[in-house]
Amino acid sequence: MCGLTFAAKFYTMEPLRETILFWISMPIYVLVIGAEMLFSHFGHRHLYSTKGFFSNLYLTSLNFGLDALMKFVGVWMFMNYFCDLGGFQIKAEWNPVIYWVVLTVAEDFMYYWEHRVDHYCRVFWAVHVTHHSSKEYNMSVGFRSSVFQPLYRFMYFVPLAYFGFTAEDIMFTYAWTQIWGVLVHTQTVGKLWWPIEYIFTSPSHHRIHHASNTKYLDRNMGMFLIIWDRMFGTFEKERDDYEPIHYGLTKNIGTYHPVKMVFHEWRNIFADMKKSPKLKHKLMYLFAPPGWSHDGSTKTSNQLRKEEEEVIR
Repeated sequence: MCGLTFAAKFYTMEPLRETILFWISMPIYVLVIGAEMLFSHFGHRHLYSTKGFFSNLYLTSLNFGLDALMKFVGVWMFMNYFCDLGGFQIKAEWNPVIYWVVLTVAEDFMYYWEHRVDHYCRVFWAVHVTHHSSKEYNMSVGFRSSVFQPLYRFMYFVPLAYFGFTAEDIMFTYAWTQIWGVLVHTQTVGKLWWPIEYIFTSPSHHRIHHASNTKYLDRNMGMFLIIWDRMFGTFEKERDDYEPIHYGLTKNIGTYHPVKMVFHEWRNIFADMKKSPKLKHKLMYLFAPPGWSHDGSTKTSNQLRKEEEEVIR
């Protein structure tokens, strides 16, 4: 029944919310990105470049097409199956405020774990790295999408469907929290009021997430809430007593080539797998954290952080 209900609503009323959200968010994006561009230009901040900006638009257009396909195929065929399997049916009509608050918190919690896996398992990092490969950091980087992420992202939200949240509500919640996730990509906003900084992901927090400085690697994974990072040991605050933030990767790709921007890490994985004849090592190059190597020639973020801490001591 749940799956049939979704199929019936998919092309009728339910997408209306996302359509309205889209038409509300697009003028906001245009205004804030335009304002940031003007601030950068007249303030001589050099936050934007033409190639960088259009590369971000190119990557989000690739992501958008695949996301549109998987929104129907993945959610209808998979998530609604679990909706029926769970045997639960949470209804927004019971208490709309509690329903949407719980769904928002639960959805952000699942996103945190998806994002953390993307950073700590190299085969998923090969997908996600595109979002981090810009040496520039501005609001348009929020659109620098991980192209193939829609192929597996919906699987992290299956538990929400299992416990009775409808697939269309899950998608809508992800869509509006993603607006917040785009807007925090900025260098032009400082630290916010401390209660906001403690609970929500702020521009300050997300600057750390995009930094390539050793201390900041793989930190601040939350998209809407930062409390998960505080709870699970991945939080790091922006520090005035540390070196300035360097954006991008520890080893930048140095290209705007449309294919290399998407596939460069896959090429690196296959090159690393050739280094050792052992199957164990080949599998580790796929599933271990980025930077792992069987001969110590490269190091993970945790290994690099430990070495830096030992030098400081």
